[in-house]
Amino acid sequence: MLILAATPIGQAADASRRLAEVLASADVVAAEDTRRLKRLAAELGVEVGGRIVSYFEGNEERRTPELAAMLVEGQTVVLVTDAGMPSVSDPGYRLVVAAIEADVAVTAIPGPSAVLTALAVSGLPVDRFCFEGFLPRKSGERMRALTELVAERRTMVFFESPHRTEVSLRAMAEVLGEDRSAAVCRELTKTYEEVARGGLGELVEWAAGQEQGVRGEVTIVVGGAPSDSRTYAPEDLRELVAARQSDGLSRKDAIEQVAGETGTRRKDVYDAAHS
Repeated sequence: MLILAATPIGQAADASRRLAEVLASADVVAAEDTRRLKRLAAELGVEVGGRIVSYFEGNEERRTPELAAMLVEGQTVVLVTDAGMPSVSDPGYRLVVAAIEADVAVTAIPGPSAVLTALAVSGLPVDRFCFEGFLPRKSGERMRALTELVAERRTMVFFESPHRTEVSLRAMAEVLGEDRSAAVCRELTKTYEEVARGGLGELVEWAAGQEQGVRGEVTIVVGGAPSDSRTYAPEDLRELVAARQSDGLSRKDAIEQVAGETGTRRKDVYDAAHS
């Protein structure tokens, strides 16, 4: 059996009893960081009984077949990452697929989640949401990814590294609007937990005002697009595309951006632009 085990995102005391039990009894424990695993086990007063192997982004592709073979042999493999649930923006997806293809049982030990914790404390609607993970590092790709989300009605959750938080917030403010409600959740459940709430423009100022820069683990929650029942006439769409092209966008990118901004089907914008 493959067991995906959620680990604490901050406080070791948040670990479940089941996590301690499987760490002690599993044949193999695959860890994103073996040192962190040993430190967590010590804090839980648990001695890992089985073999410990590393399983991180750099060796995930190579190690997956090895772990899959152990599963086929009948061994129980527990997969843990540095924090939260394995495979959610962390190593694990490849191993889950390999286990399923080998007809090996896959289960999970639920636990702390930065996504759900950030949603809960953000103060933004949580009835419908989507998880977008990390934005692209390159500026152009990041802007295109955000443009695709302009008309997204659901609350959006992003992970971000501390040194790119201000850059990402600036991009969000530019594409989604400075007044779009959002929350930056930093160091969730840890000693220096902080949740900064406000419009994206305000949060850019907050990030820029951090003397030592934004620090710690960061989760950004952004409100969805406001409901807009407006129907755009073809001539309006054509003018919007032309305006984006005059700003330097290619026709293709201009069509994509207008479709996202107006919530109009891309085909309708394309037809209007070429009419």
